[in-house]
Amino acid sequence: MKNYSSIRAHCHVNTNEDCDRFVGIKADSDGAVVYFPIGYELPEKDADIRRDIKRLFQVLSEFTDKKECVLALNKFKVLQEVRFPINAYLEVINDYITKNGIYYTEVNSMYRVSPYGNIDWPQTFRNQSPLIQNGSFVYTQFTVRASTPNDSKLITQIHRYCVYESFNKLGWLYIPNMPEPPQIPFDSKQFTFALRDKLSQTNNDNDKRLFKAMLDMIKYLDEQTSEKQFYFGTYKFEYVWEKLIDKTFGEKNKLDYFPRTHWTLRFGRDKHKAKYPLEPDSIMIYNGKYYVLDAKYYRYGITNNPIHLPDSSSINKQITYGEYVYQHKNIANESLFNAFIMPYNMAKNHFGITRPIGNIGEAVSNWKTNDKNHERIQGIVIDTRYLMHNYIGNAQKAKAALSQAIENVV
Repeated sequence: MKNYSSIRAHCHVNTNEDCDRFVGIKADSDGAVVYFPIGYELPEKDADIRRDIKRLFQVLSEFTDKKECVLALNKFKVLQEVRFPINAYLEVINDYITKNGIYYTEVNSMYRVSPYGNIDWPQTFRNQSPLIQNGSFVYTQFTVRASTPNDSKLITQIHRYCVYESFNKLGWLYIPNMPEPPQIPFDSKQFTFALRDKLSQTNNDNDKRLFKAMLDMIKYLDEQTSEKQFYFGTYKFEYVWEKLIDKTFGEKNKLDYFPRTHWTLRFGRDKHKAKYPLEPDSIMIYNGKYYVLDAKYYRYGITNNPIHLPDSSSINKQITYGEYVYQHKNIANESLFNAFIMPYNMAKNHFGITRPIGNIGEAVSNWKTNDKNHERIQGIVIDTRYLMHNYIGNAQKAKAALSQAIENVV
């Protein structure tokens, strides 16, 4: 494990420009770098940065497709088609730390003769002689079971191997020192057989999670390239941004708000052919009001350059979304709003905004009168770090802040 005494030196906030889009972690034998999305303000303390890295991994694990893009840039030129099982590595690390550095250990059953203890009746019947009193058998001595740990068994050695491997790649997130090296060479078939056997026999949920994580690690180690490199993340964080916005603000059932179309054909059997509907990213309902939201992972909140704002096609499409809701859901003008949601950095921005959510302007068209709220699309910026730390658990507070940023201007 490399020396990561300064975590900040191994972190990078990307610009979302052509060669700087990756969000996640890349590592090889020279070390690891964690890449954060645009608008992210790294905290000052290493402990807080470590926490933020874990949150980044959580977000990526929850919102990225398992079939991620192949990594092939600079020193990562060897195509690596095996997705790094980061959750498995973190499960092994967390299990080891939670148990205060104790490895999984099986126990050996031993027996002794005693008048009390954990009685093994079959062994007692076979090996002990009872007394006969009043026609009944009475045992004064029993064969009792005692257990002793055995840390030399294969499953313990496999756990040692997985713990060392996990800390070698990701342990710098937790502690500066490495656990002791494994005492067994890597053997995919032997490890897999032993773990599957243990998994089939255990009823303990914690042990099941540990064995499953170890199996995922063994599979990855068996399939990875010979190069000492790995990555976990995405070049398409815009999809993660959309899902974060929808998770934080959106209604689960959006189908009723999709404008739909179809063809009526004059020839052929299929006279009516429906087309895929337009789908707004999110519909937020708060205090009886409706907000049509479009998540835009654009750079305007960072650059303050109008070229990085949503273009005419996005604006017209968003007006269509709002118009459909207005006309077909019978929602009053004062209860319907439209907004683009873009990332920004609350601590460092061009707008003088000092809150996690702010309003930077509005977009309108020349084919509408723009006297209805949904025809005036509000440009909203949200602090990236705030969103990643508040998409779970603080929905009402975030919704209140967003509605205020939209309505105060309208």
